[in-house]
Amino acid sequence: MFGIVYWKIMIISCVAAITLWPAATPQAQPVAFAEWLKELKTEARARGIRPVILESALAGVRPIKRVIELDRRQPEFTLVFWDYLSNSVNDQRVWRGRKLLAEHRPLLKRVARKYGVQPRFLVAFWGLESNFGDFTGKFSVIGALVTLAFDPRRAKFFREQLLAALSLINDGHMSVGVKGSWAGAMGNHQFIPTTYRDFAVDFDGDGRRDLWNSLPDIFASAANYLSRSGWDDRYTWGREIRLPPGFNPEVSALDIRKPLSEWQQLGVRRFDGRDLPAVDLNGSVILPAGFNGPAFLVYKNYRTVLVWNRSIFYAIAVGHLADRINGGGPLLAVRSDNEVTLSRTDLANMQRRLMKRGFDPGAADGT
Repeated sequence: MFGIVYWKIMIISCVAAITLWPAATPQAQPVAFAEWLKELKTEARARGIRPVILESALAGVRPIKRVIELDRRQPEFTLVFWDYLSNSVNDQRVWRGRKLLAEHRPLLKRVARKYGVQPRFLVAFWGLESNFGDFTGKFSVIGALVTLAFDPRRAKFFREQLLAALSLINDGHMSVGVKGSWAGAMGNHQFIPTTYRDFAVDFDGDGRRDLWNSLPDIFASAANYLSRSGWDDRYTWGREIRLPPGFNPEVSALDIRKPLSEWQQLGVRRFDGRDLPAVDLNGSVILPAGFNGPAFLVYKNYRTVLVWNRSIFYAIAVGHLADRINGGGPLLAVRSDNEVTLSRTDLANMQRRLMKRGFDPGAADGT
């Protein structure tokens, strides 16, 4: 039993992040793009989007092959944990994050007072999402969203994003030609259209919600999103831990939450051997690189990061970068020398084998 559980952990964690995006939709019957676009315009008009906006935004639009290529090889699926972390949290990004935290501290403190999100986390999200504003995207947001909404893999999700983007254009919040990521994310914190619509704020009071050029709007919008998603500034995100000999890997899962006092009784300690904090707080043990990799005890704020990006690798990277920006050091666990990156095909095959043995790894779709 232990061996099966161990390999299950390795399978679902070593393949790049466990992403919690909606599962891939069943393959639909081929639909001519022109017919699909006609149906989309009908739905958009029913939502109150003006025909002139639709004609301007969708004129000459076609699926973009490069967008599909990038969708199929996201870093959360193609990198093992240590590679992902070293790419995300490097010395240059830490140094720059510390510099920007100091430079914008008065503004960040004002935002923190209003929304209850610690400044170091806002800077960490900024660093991971756009390298502090250096890379906000080069794809047409509308073109990318049209591509992904037409593609059957996550058509429902991206159709809603496309309609939200068209509504933002219709209401004057963004321009037709706005650029973003291959997935249609925009601005310094890479908000998808529904997040922009629901959480962006005008913190500088100029009548616009500018996520490209206004740092007050940029930081406040990110803080508003986190605050309304459940962030609690009394606590951090989690911490690296040391597991006791004989620790049961079956209790290392996000859906298993125990008070820190109970984890303490089970032998879980901070990595340096000190006791866990004596606070009334629940946590979950996660093993992003399998049982022989680093271990983390994560709290409510970690789950809030997963609302932003549903990847356990990403959420760890945000927390670790925030810690480093705040003066902390690198992880203390030693990297294994036998990590292997699994392809979607590899993972799908293993999911099928687990199902045959009575486990429930989800659909055998390689995600």
